[in-house]
Amino acid sequence: MDAAFQYIEGNKERFLQELQEFLRFASVSAQDRHKQDVIDCAAWLKDHMEDIGLEASLVETSGHPIVQGRCAGQSSRKLVIYGHYDVQPEDPLDEWKTPPFDPVIKDGFLYGRGATDDKGQLFAHVKAIESLLKTQGQLPCEILFLIEGEEECGGSGLEDFIKQQKDKLLKDVIGVIVSDCDMYDEQTPAITYSLRGCAALEVTVNGPSCDVHSGGFGGVIGNPATALANIIAACIGTDGKIKIPGFYDDVRDMQKWEQDNISQLNYDDDNLARQLAIPKVTGESGFPSLARMWHRPTFDVNGIYGGYCGQGGKTIIPAKATAKISMRLVPNQQPEKIFKQTEEYIRSVCPDYVSLEIANRGGTKPVTFETDDALIQAGVEALQAGFGSKSVYIGGGGSIPVVSTFWEELQCPIVLMGVGLETDGAHSPNECFKIDNFINGAKAGAHLMANIK
Repeated sequence: MDAAFQYIEGNKERFLQELQEFLRFASVSAQDRHKQDVIDCAAWLKDHMEDIGLEASLVETSGHPIVQGRCAGQSSRKLVIYGHYDVQPEDPLDEWKTPPFDPVIKDGFLYGRGATDDKGQLFAHVKAIESLLKTQGQLPCEILFLIEGEEECGGSGLEDFIKQQKDKLLKDVIGVIVSDCDMYDEQTPAITYSLRGCAALEVTVNGPSCDVHSGGFGGVIGNPATALANIIAACIGTDGKIKIPGFYDDVRDMQKWEQDNISQLNYDDDNLARQLAIPKVTGESGFPSLARMWHRPTFDVNGIYGGYCGQGGKTIIPAKATAKISMRLVPNQQPEKIFKQTEEYIRSVCPDYVSLEIANRGGTKPVTFETDDALIQAGVEALQAGFGSKSVYIGGGGSIPVVSTFWEELQCPIVLMGVGLETDGAHSPNECFKIDNFINGAKAGAHLMANIK
């Protein structure tokens, strides 16, 4: 690997300049006003793949296009590399210290929307392939990039593509590489061996036909905002326990090695509290923080609104109140079953002086992978080669919906080898990506792809 690593080191300034060019596209997939930016970004990535020697194309979908890049290998077996070129909206803009779509290098980090989620991480693999093609000429197996433009808006284009192509283009896939997650910490690379699933819903409590005067009607009609608050309180206690009947029935207990793994990682709760400027961490009692983040389900209010929220007071009883809720799921829990249980329970605790609307906002199944799989072990070796440090196994608290689709449709190993950091600010103002992680991630990717057996 010396030649490939030397190539990466010798060209890292150019790699960074190209990544900055990639980040300048405001490829916000959820907003119609950025539709052309998304298309232009996809076209740029396709052209760049062609420039480094890949056969590239844009695959049209019902939404934003998929960027497909192919590189022949010594065998017909294929290794898929997944990523997404779309990004989150930049809001709130006034909290950015640098322009979100005019990337800036400062103190060893590259700042800009999409830097770590996911343009920087996927681009490390593009540069890994370039380094191998320039120094070795041919790879052990075919590489197939599938880079979507709808990860941040929940589109189904790539999911549909996988289902359509599983017996055609994707027939000989031996594994999928995903770098859209984090290392354990700044010094410790990691393989993410599990992802929590998700079930989302929106609950609206309806009261009077319009907002009414709280003096004229207070005490004789029910308040939807108060009713909603009581409903939420009935779903989760201050001890972090979820009160929905049957919610924990299918939860898989942690294995002994998972418990030992968490103990050995020595997670620092106080450091997290300082990082987030909160008094202390909290959650379901009886479990350490990493267990609560990786292996236990949750019930979270993502947003709650109703009535008057402007400056000053307005003495009303609101006509309605709404809460957006997400529940993180763990192995053996099924999104549809959890939604049904939650809906039934919320209806049972809702007072009879208001009415309810409950909308299912979709879900994703949890996934867990066997750490002794040969491809995952190759990922462990690659991360050590790229970063010079032994990697650890971690769980993922969030979801990557397409990972579930790859797993269910292709039934092949999936290696989650993220090179971002928890502190990179994905989805937040001042998103960044450590430059060393970009370069070391490219080395790790090159090592993995050059040593596929």
